[in-house]
Amino acid sequence: MVTQRLLSWFSVDVGIDLGTCNTLVCVRGEGIVLNEPSVVAVRKGTNKVLNNGAAVGHAAKEMLGKTPGSIQAIRPLKDGVITDFEIAEQMLKYFIQKVMGRARLFGPRVVIAVPGGSTAVEKRAVLDSAERAGARKVFLLEEPMAAAIGAGLPVDEPTASMIVDIGGGTTDIAIISLGDIAKASTLRVAGDAFDRAIIEYVEQQRGLTIGEQTAESIKTRIGSAWPLEEELAMNVRGRDVETGLPKRIEVNSIEIRKALEQPLDRIAKEVIKTLREADPELAGDLVNPDLSNNGITLAGGGALLRGIDTFLADRTTLTVKVAPDPLECVAKGTEVYLENLEQYKATLESADGEF
Repeated sequence: MVTQRLLSWFSVDVGIDLGTCNTLVCVRGEGIVLNEPSVVAVRKGTNKVLNNGAAVGHAAKEMLGKTPGSIQAIRPLKDGVITDFEIAEQMLKYFIQKVMGRARLFGPRVVIAVPGGSTAVEKRAVLDSAERAGARKVFLLEEPMAAAIGAGLPVDEPTASMIVDIGGGTTDIAIISLGDIAKASTLRVAGDAFDRAIIEYVEQQRGLTIGEQTAESIKTRIGSAWPLEEELAMNVRGRDVETGLPKRIEVNSIEIRKALEQPLDRIAKEVIKTLREADPELAGDLVNPDLSNNGITLAGGGALLRGIDTFLADRTTLTVKVAPDPLECVAKGTEVYLENLEQYKATLESADGEF
């Protein structure tokens, strides 16, 4: 204990929401200090990060889909899972060093949120990558629990709280009571699946090939899960499927809503499945009008899709609300754990179980 106290004087405690699309980092006592895309630009064939190791995050995302043959912009996570270990390690190292600065003598203790359905192999990959990136100790926390805490749900009380965290690679669904997850499910359908659905629709129905960043822009600017009072439209640029030449077209929110039907339907069905498998007493709490946390709370970037709360309310017949600052819920949840590491250690996973 004395050793840990001494180490804390020369180090920091860091919480990381290691997302498929974005990585958020918080520092104990300071809140969220970093929010950058989970992208790294490297020299092709070498895995050497460009700009002396600084082509990470915002700088690298600008290169997606626009790099010459000698440069490659890589997203080291896919569907919430590390797919490129070396690049993930370099990305984590860059982010950790950026928030710590160079004045600290020891690496930080790090709490990292991982998708609820992660396998032992996937968790081991996160632990190893973070340790090699310079962390002194690494603890893993399930994303739905972190999201629920970050959303302000009363997870420690003997009543049910339901969280649906729609991230970039995964949708985590959980019913939580008495400080633990009572029923959960993880679906590898989320924001990235929305983007892919838009890309496929625009190519097949409108004859235009577009990239990931354009699809994300369409989703953000005019995407919706429910009819809008005033439908939206925007101009989109890409490559004509038939001629191969640059082309510009206009797409509207009605079209994009149609494009998103399949991934949204899969999320709704998984939410309903989780509800059906929940214990009756917990299910009853979710429709109790006397409980402020009844119904479903949405977190993650996918919660910002227009009308998704109305869509899920229609499909489940429950009250559905979007959490305040849904993009930051998981990161905020890791910060709460940092403030209470001793209290919550039984719910965290680490390499050796020690603090």
